[in-house]
Amino acid sequence: MSKYLLNKFLFTVDRDPELVERYREDPRELVTWWESTMANSLLNCHSGEASTWLGFTPEEREALIAHDHVRLFAMGSHPFLTLTLFIAMFERDNTGPLEYQKAYGAALAGFSLPYPDIAT
Repeated sequence: MSKYLLNKFLFTVDRDPELVERYREDPRELVTWWESTMANSLLNCHSGEASTWLGFTPEEREALIAHDHVRLFAMGSHPFLTLTLFIAMFERDNTGPLEYQKAYGAALAGFSLPYPDIAT
């Protein structure tokens, strides 16, 4: 399992409105595409350098495809990265102020200290 790769996915998708929409509409396609094209590129590097070994575990891939922020948190993804991305994807579906954020927090209420390690 790579918390780095999970967080890199959340970070890079959140910063591109087109990727956010692709992730919302067809998460399996986006996760598969991102893993095959972006996972091994170096973050914030434009020189064409890349690694060759990074990939999601089946559990990580399925949690990403399912938009399951609770499982992602349990695996060590950073909660602020999931929150900002999922706000971009799902806040528009809610009508009340902070409705999505409250639901996000309530879904994580079952966790108690110590929280899963989010260090990468």
